[in-house]
Amino acid sequence: MSMNNPYAAYKNNAVNTSTPGELTLMLYNGALKFIEQAKRAIDEKNISEKNTAIQKAQAIVTELMITLDRSVPIAENMLILYDYVNNRLIEANIHNSIERLEEAAEIMTEFRDTWKEVIQIQRKKQYANVDEV
Repeated sequence: MSMNNPYAAYKNNAVNTSTPGELTLMLYNGALKFIEQAKRAIDEKNISEKNTAIQKAQAIVTELMITLDRSVPIAENMLILYDYVNNRLIEANIHNSIERLEEAAEIMTEFRDTWKEVIQIQRKKQYANVDEV
């Protein structure tokens, strides 16, 4: 199918050639995209679409929780925040709450922005080492 759909081929290639850090960034962006979709669906009173979008965001948060490197000291704090985000998503789904979605989005945005900075720092170090060789 991706041969007939250039966008699907591009997305598939982007995932297959990304570093683990870039994949994590994609997960954060995906969660935020689905949270936004859920907010729109609540506004439009489209309960089915809201439910689907929130479930997709929850699946991403669950994946982030499962793949978290627990050997890193900050991991336990991150796990607590991921769990909190997941609970906000559940409550948002039950109560059709845009406020709870916004709270989840705020935390995920902070994670995403911090992760983006980490990637940029890593790239600068990588390119600095290449220049020295």
